[in-house]
Amino acid sequence: METANNSLGQPIGVSLPNWTAPPHPPREPLRGRFCRLEPLDPDRHAESLFAANAADVEGRSWTYMAYGPFPTLANYREWMTATCLGDDPQFFAIIDLADGLPAGVASYLRIAPASGAIEVGHIHYSPRLQRRPAATEAMFLLMQRAFELGYRRYEWKCDALNAPSRAAAQRLGLSFEGIFRQATVYKHRNRDTAWYAAIDSEWPALRKAFQAWLAPSNFDGSGQQRTRLADLTGPILKQRG
Repeated sequence: METANNSLGQPIGVSLPNWTAPPHPPREPLRGRFCRLEPLDPDRHAESLFAANAADVEGRSWTYMAYGPFPTLANYREWMTATCLGDDPQFFAIIDLADGLPAGVASYLRIAPASGAIEVGHIHYSPRLQRRPAATEAMFLLMQRAFELGYRRYEWKCDALNAPSRAAAQRLGLSFEGIFRQATVYKHRNRDTAWYAAIDSEWPALRKAFQAWLAPSNFDGSGQQRTRLADLTGPILKQRG
């Protein structure tokens, strides 16, 4: 979008006369070929998720989360009940359709319909879900719903030291936008926050990239990808970092 000028010759933002604020995302399931996302329910999902997370014996997947690991199922349920049942953040359990069991969670958060911005976060994948097509499809389904509802901006933020999360954001087609120094404190330590985002004008190309990657023809007989998603989304990125 080109910058416009007002009557005083000052540069101002481009006018959006036909844009209206999108609705808050509905608490409804999202369905794909590899996974299904359901509104998180401690009674339905906590036990299976806790068991799946137990495979991460070292607790490596919790290092950059603001909470966890949880020593007992009771602790996990208590956290889930206190944190995951509201409208913002809006949590989903990710069901791997290969076995029908919950294998991870993700959420929308910082939902701002008035500005058309929404963030994806609280992403925690058990070892059963990591590096699986279902893991990528879950991110696609959340992004797709946000843009189809009319959101203009889809954000991803993470600890700047979390190299895997930063690589994942860019693989999914979210461009690097900078680092907020000393953005917050968690687990009694400093966090510089790396920002990534995709915007609505990029969504058609991103959707095409995801659909091409998720297509059955992109996987061989052993389930290995033929084309990497990063090769499809890379040309869409505005900046790397």
